[in-house]
Formats: sequence, C-alpha cells, structure tokens
Amino acid sequence: MRIGVFVCHCGSNIEGTVETAKVAEAARLFPDVAYATDTLYACSEPGQEGIIQAVHDHALDGVVVASCTPRMHEATFRKAVQRAGLNPYMFEMANIREHVSWIGKDRDANTAKATDLVHMAVAKLRNDSPLSSSQFDVTKRVMVIGGGVAGIQAALDCAEAGLDVVLVERTQTIGGKMAKLDKTFPTVDCSSCILGPRMVEIAQHPNITLHALSEVEQVDGYVGNFTVKVRQKARYVNWDACTGCGLCMEKCPAKKTEDPFNEGLAPTTAIGIPFPQAIPKKAAINPEFCIKLTKDKCGACAKFCPTEAIDFTQQDEMVTEHVGAIITATGYDLFDHTRYGEYGGGRYPDVVTSLQFERMLSASGPTGGHIKRPSDGKEPRDIVFIQCVGSRDKSVDRPYCSGFCCMYTAKQTILAKDHLPDSQSYVFYMDIRAPGKSYDEFVRRAQEEYGARYIRGRVSMIYPSGDRLIVRGADTLMGTQVEVEADLVVLAVGAEAAKGAPDLAEKLRISYDHYGFYMEGHPKLKPVETNTAGVFLAGSCQGPKDIPSSVAQGSAAACKVVGLLSKDKLESDPQVSLVSMSRCVGCGKCESTCPFGAIEMTDFRGQTKASVIETVCQGCGICTSTCPQGAIQLQHFTDNQILAEVNALCQF
Repeated sequence: MRIGVFVCHCGSNIEGTVETAKVAEAARLFPDVAYATDTLYACSEPGQEGIIQAVHDHALDGVVVASCTPRMHEATFRKAVQRAGLNPYMFEMANIREHVSWIGKDRDANTAKATDLVHMAVAKLRNDSPLSSSQFDVTKRVMVIGGGVAGIQAALDCAEAGLDVVLVERTQTIGGKMAKLDKTFPTVDCSSCILGPRMVEIAQHPNITLHALSEVEQVDGYVGNFTVKVRQKARYVNWDACTGCGLCMEKCPAKKTEDPFNEGLAPTTAIGIPFPQAIPKKAAINPEFCIKLTKDKCGACAKFCPTEAIDFTQQDEMVTEHVGAIITATGYDLFDHTRYGEYGGGRYPDVVTSLQFERMLSASGPTGGHIKRPSDGKEPRDIVFIQCVGSRDKSVDRPYCSGFCCMYTAKQTILAKDHLPDSQSYVFYMDIRAPGKSYDEFVRRAQEEYGARYIRGRVSMIYPSGDRLIVRGADTLMGTQVEVEADLVVLAVGAEAAKGAPDLAEKLRISYDHYGFYMEGHPKLKPVETNTAGVFLAGSCQGPKDIPSSVAQGSAAACKVVGLLSKDKLESDPQVSLVSMSRCVGCGKCESTCPFGAIEMTDFRGQTKASVIETVCQGCGICTSTCPQGAIQLQHFTDNQILAEVNALCQF
C-alpha cells in the first residue's frame, strides 16, 4: 500500500504551536507512507489540487490529511480524493488543530502529539477497505410540524417549489404566537395584516394538506422515505360540513371555558373558533368544559347548527403520511411567570404577562383593543414593565437571553402611549439587547419620543397598596433603591422550549439541549440541519428568535428540503453497521439499544438473527459496543481498525 500524508499549517492556527514540517518528516518513516509533506492551506483549491497531483505522481492508494476537525472538512477532502481516482473512504483525517494546537502552547509537546495522531491515522488507513454507496428512491413530499410563522413560511416555499406539503399543527388554528400579537417591531405594523394573507395562502394552496388539532404520534423510516403517523384529535365537529358561521358559539351555555388564545384574560364558550382570522375557520368543542360531553346534557350547538356538523361521537383518528423530509417548526412556549413569587404573578390580577398585554392591545382581544386593569376594568395611568422574567436568570434555570423581550417591551411602551396618551411607562431592565436592523433606534424612540422611563436594575418585590401596586427595585446607575406606584405591571416573560419538544425529538431521533431546544447539525455550517438526515429545523424550536429570523430560517429549511428532494434517488452512507450471521446469536441487544430503529430481528435459515436496515442506520456504533459476541461491526470503524490506532499509539 502507498499512503500520502499532508500536514496543514492552517495559516498560524496549527503552525503557530506545531512544527508541521517535523510532523511530515516523521510521517515519512511510518509503514507504507510513500509521500509526506506540509502545506499552507490543505482545504484551499491549490491545496486540494496538490493532493490530487501527489496521488497521480506517487501512485498513492490512500491519503491522510492532518488539519482541523473532520466535522468541518472531511467531506471536502473525500471529494478531492475521489477526483483523484481513489475510493473516498481510502482517506483518513487527523485533527491536529482542535485536538492539539488550540489546547496547548508547548511547541515540542504539540509536535509530538500531532505526530502520534498522524501515526494513528496511517495505521487505521492501512486497515481500511473501499466502501460504496447504494441508491434508493425518494418520496417527494415534505411534512412541516408546526404552523407558526416559521412553519408557514417553510410550507409555502416548499409548495411553491412544486412539492406536496403536509402541515401538522397541534392547536385548532395555524398562526402560532404571531397570531396573538397586535403590532410587530420595529415597524409597528399590524401583525394580523402581515400574517393573515400567508395563513389564507396555506388554506388555498393546492399543494398543501393541513392537519390542524393534530400531533405527530410516530415516525419511522429514513431520509427520503419517512412514514409518519399523525393523530387527529376529536373536534366533535365535522369540519367538512362546518361553515364557521359562529351560531354554535352564540347558543353555547358553557360560557366559562378557559380561553388559551386570549391567555386566560376572559372566558369563552366550550365550542368556538379561536379568532376571526383563524385558519381553518372551523369550530371545535373543548371536551373538558362541554356540558354534553361531561354531563350528557345540553347539546344546544347541535340543535342550532344549520349544517348539522356537530358530532359528539367523534373519536381521535390516525392518519399515515409518507414523506421524504421533515421540517420541525414547533416554536416556543412562555416561561411560567408564577415561579417568581415576589412579583405576585397569579396572585395579583393586575400583574399580567407581556402576551396578555398584547391581547389587551388587539382589537380582536377580550377588551376590544382597550387597555384595562383586569381587577376593575379601569384604564391604568402608570404602567411598569419588568424585563428578563425567565431569562438570564440561573436561579430559575434560564441563564440564556430570550432575544426579543427588550424589543417587544419597547413596542408595548409605544403602543401604551398611543392608546393612553396620559399614561407613563417605566421599564426595569438589566441590559438592552437590540442588535437587529433599526432595533436600537426603535428602543431610543420609545424613550425619547414616547417618554418611557428606563430604570437599570432588578425588581425585588411587588405588593399591593390600596388599589395600586408598589414595585420595589434597584436603580444600579444611581446606586439607590426605588419604588414606583403602578396601576398595571407587565412581566416580559422569556421563551422556553415548547411543551412536548423532547418527546417529539425522541420520535424524530434528533438531539436537544438541556433546555429542550433542538440541536442543529453545526452551529455555523448547518444551522437548519440536524444529526438525522432528512430532518430540518425552522424558527424558535432551535432557540428563541424574532419574526424576521424565524421567517428566514423557515425559507432556509425549505431550500434544504427542495435541494434534497430535487434528486430522483439518494445515496446512502456506507459507514453503517454490518452483522456477521455466523457469529450472531440473536440475543437482540443491538435492536433494543439502537436509537434509530435501524436493527430488526429476522429469520436466517431457521434461526433468529439481527439485520441492519442500511438506509436507516446513522453509523453511531452503539450496537457494536453492545454486542457481546462482536458479531456486528461498524464499517470504516471496525474493531481491527480501532485497535490498529491503539497499537500505533501504544507501541513503545
């Protein structure tokens, strides 16, 4: 075998603490190394051409590149090796940047460690075998999970590209949090005026199938061929017959039903449509409050429905969809403000959340667009806004910044002044974070033109005094304690992962962080991809985002899907597990530990044996370490290949 070794300077990233020429010189003495050199930038076009030329000049059978992380450039060098005429899997990469030069300053020690890593890569390459991919057909349909603004954008972009789209929304209507907003920052334009037309496009687009009031129950399959079971929850209304006339809402006597769309500010009826612009504009019954379903009485809605759409016998239904890719855009939920007992949330009716305040501002809200105190319905004069409620606070396990709270608070102070010209807004803040286009100017506008008084400091407690609230806090700029008498307190609650996000991640077999937000494939190079091929991210399911960022990521995810499904066939990664039938005893341990469901027990000549579904296998190697017989091996990372690396490192 003839091996070529290329040690990259990476500018000064590696050469600054590693003598790359010495590493290349040492590599020439390793077994089967026919050529070794150091190069300035191996990943650059001249660097890759140098590798290709060396393969031809020295008749190389395999290549080792010592440079940065394989996560970033392994695919780059494999393509270069393939262009040189070699099998792309006759290539190994030694990470001497992140694993060596970036973690130590001792030049001699770093050079020795880099040499050892190159030696290990050479030893593994000597045991490598050419691998080849297989091709499989693609289902050119996409499922979008979540009907917020990011999911809507992704669905429309995919549909406009000619793909059939299945949009799954767990609530009664699409629109997400944006549908609850009155205005948006920094333009202060009508939220429903922006979102409404896009929602209507979803309903009318011939390539989009909408499953509202539905949840993903099970996901099987692999990239290009997913089988998804969707549970359509019982609506107790035949949506094919329902015209959305609203007569059932007028006649329903259960008028104390909780209204999640209006954030609990006012009750609603047990049957209803969330808001006038809802899509689909169909009624549904809340079974927890319906008198007919809980006590077998009433049935007024059925008596007065002109199309006889009411069906109290309706049950949940399972719908199976076959898609080639999945975009998850499940959004976020708001932090539970009642965890801050010192703020009185849940105890004092005039302490409300920022989203409840939005519903007050909205013309379709419970107060008809008028700001009123929940306690007595009076207009407030002094309004206190408290920032970072559930953000940047380790004490409630929310150390991250939610990103958009500073901006929507500034917007709400402007809107409060517009609605109540005699009102005065006070904002307790930690830091103002307004990095977007025109964002900082918008915050200054709230202060300078609308008179919002910003106080830098945390609030320690809120307590009632007569019919008003006393907000006690600190002004860290003045170095004093302050007290503000308020008629209304608005808590700028932060964002957290949507309820059920970890459960959905398990079904999709994607990673999520400590807080429940989904993990992207790479924070810079793969911001909308996941570690599971064919599953993409959009919007705040990955982390808190404002509307422009969510829309941009929705389009980015759609672009990735269109690119993926533009091919008639896809190639599988050959780095998958392979079972030796002669050694397998059929214990099933590999099947139970595989996180991707890629192993099944099959009959082999009358005996139960493990079998790997190559298109599903993600090459994680858990089965290899689990098998007590060593009967299952991960191609390109077999026991012999790994032991060869260990022997190279421990030979002295």
